[in-house]
This record gives sequence, C-alpha cells and structure tokens, in this order.
Amino acid sequence: MNNCSLPEHINGPAAWIGAQMLADSRQWLLTLTNRDITELEAAATHFLSLGRDVGEITRADFPLNHFAQHLQTLKKKLIHGIGFELIRGLPVERYSLEMTAAIFCGLGAHLGLARSQNAAGHVLGHVCNVGADPEDPTSRIYQTNARQSFHTDSADVVGLLCLREGMQGGDSLLVSAESIYNRMRSERPDLLIRLFDPIATDRRGEIPEGMAPFMTIPPLTWHKGKLTVFYQRQYIDSAQRFADAFVLSPEHVDALDLFDSLANDADLHLSMRLQPGDMQFVYNHSQLHDRTAFTDWPDPEKRRHLLRLWSSIDGDRELPSCFAQRYGSLEVGHRGGIITSATRLHAPLRAPLHAPLRAPLRAPLRAPLRAPLKPRSPVHNTE
Repeated sequence: MNNCSLPEHINGPAAWIGAQMLADSRQWLLTLTNRDITELEAAATHFLSLGRDVGEITRADFPLNHFAQHLQTLKKKLIHGIGFELIRGLPVERYSLEMTAAIFCGLGAHLGLARSQNAAGHVLGHVCNVGADPEDPTSRIYQTNARQSFHTDSADVVGLLCLREGMQGGDSLLVSAESIYNRMRSERPDLLIRLFDPIATDRRGEIPEGMAPFMTIPPLTWHKGKLTVFYQRQYIDSAQRFADAFVLSPEHVDALDLFDSLANDADLHLSMRLQPGDMQFVYNHSQLHDRTAFTDWPDPEKRRHLLRLWSSIDGDRELPSCFAQRYGSLEVGHRGGIITSATRLHAPLRAPLHAPLRAPLRAPLRAPLRAPLKPRSPVHNTE
C-alpha cells in the first residue's frame, strides 16, 4: 500500500464532522411515537409467549409492520449513510428485563443476524462495571468504569440500549474514520500510510483454537473502493508484549497518536449522553465509538447498565481477507463475533456480578514498546 493508491479525499455522508452533526440532530435522532411503542410491545409480547431464549429470536418471531419500514431505512443509513442513529423514548422503566431484551433483540433481528460478543457465546451483552482491572491485559475494557478510548467492535453493527445511567460521566462519543483519514491524508500522509500496516491487536485471552493470541488486521484498509477501520488502541499497545507480534516503530506510534488525537478533537467527534430507553446503533466499518469514564451509584440496583448487540447485516460491503482472523467467515450477513471451541450461543438476561475468569495466556512475552496510555481528560456532555 502506498499513498498513490489512496484517494486524496473521501466524500460522502459517513465523512461527517461532529460540530455539524451536533447542530442538526435530525440526521441521527429519532424519537419513538406512541404508535411505534405499541407495535414494539405487541411484537415482544408475542415472542415471549413462545417461551424461547431471547437469543433465538428471528424476524418472523418479532412481527412488525409500520416500524419495520424505519428499520430498513436505518439499515441503509448504517451501511451507506452517516453510519449511526439514536432511537429515543423506549419506556424501559415500565418493562421487565425480559420484555426490554425481547424488544431490543427483536429490533436487532430485523437489522441482521446476532453475533457472539465473547468466548461464552453471549449474543446479548451487558455493559457494566464488574470490577475488572483496566490495566489487566486480559480484561475487556467495557467491564470497567475507565475511559474506553475510541475503538471498533468485531461485528458489522453494534447496538446499545441504556437501562440506567451512572451517577456521573459515561458519555458516548462517536467519530468518523473517514474524517480522520481526510485530516491525516491532508496533514500527515507519511504517518497515515503506517496505519495500513499489519499492526497487532491483542485478543485479550479470547483465542480461537489454532489462532495466535493477537490479530494482524491493519487499523485502516482500502478494499474495493471503501475505507474500513479496525481499531482498539489499548489492545494494540498490549499486543506488544508478545514476542512474535509486529513491532511498532516510532513512526507507527506517532501515527497511532495522531489518529487518537484527531478522534479526540471536540470539533471532529460527536458527544451524547445515553438516557434510559435510548438505543444507539453504530456501523463499525466506518465509525469509531468511545465512552468516557464514569462514577457509579453506591446502590448496586442503580448502577450504570446497558445492553449490547452485535449484528451482521446482509447487503453490506465485502471485507479484506485479513478480517477472517477476527470474523471467521467473511460471508456478508453471516460474519463477525468472537467464537472459540467452547462457544455456545445464548442470551443471558442477568449481568455478571464480577469479572470473568480467563485462561492464562500461552505465548512468549516481551516488554512493551511503550508505557500504557495515560487517562485523557474527560469530555463534557454536549446534549
């Protein structure tokens, strides 16, 4: 890959600027009507009457008429448009957890096929602080209350449903990979090209059988006329402990630092606070997302809690062959997620109470190339 084969500038709806999006929420915010809510409740009631695991829900199990039209529009917005949407107004306070999960997973079934989010096979994830150590290289950052940093998830689309907010902090941040690319292409093309190298990303202990404990998917790829992003800085840094991982040069570190700096530019990214009942859907191939650090409520029953879905969508872009390291199959509509020999797909309705135990890592280690990133200053809510 060289700069001559890359476009000078990427145009299109996914190359948005945060300040512009903040000024025009009509592009990305939908408030549910009473008609929408009634239809979602009826579909969920129907599914729950079947007595099946929420993880097995299909489009046919969750019959929609009016709102199904919007979900088709949303699918196009994710793949071909700005790459995200916030749906507001689901009255989760009056639902059981089973009812809420059925609505969320039912909507996901209309968008695509649910994918496993961890080695345990959870297709419905719980994003909450379970006391995991963010400095532990086998921890998943979403199970802590620490700043996550901008990243992508290992599926076409990630969906979040807010059940409860934290006491303070926990803002959701989104940024366009294409806008970051445009800035780097204009200002530092010499560093941009480094992000197309096979930089190692740590699997954090969730290792498919026969695979290395890290992946070598470049942070940026250019394939069939599309820019695709795959990024998690903490996991790139922690992968440097493996002796056979791609060694980051000073130029690579500078490129990653500039990428992070641009993602954290308040004019470039969009900040929002998810309220109870909000559902956010983000397209991982063109967008990065982040969460600021938060302080939880002392009462465990009030603590910050979000549900999460990973989905594979039909009609999506083709991915480069290197994505098979993470996605397994690259078949459009049937790819993504985390699968190991012990994975069994299901949807747990209760959040874990503590950090999960992980198998010890089995790979030669080396000292990290650079110190872990220092926490960044918090980003204030703008909504």
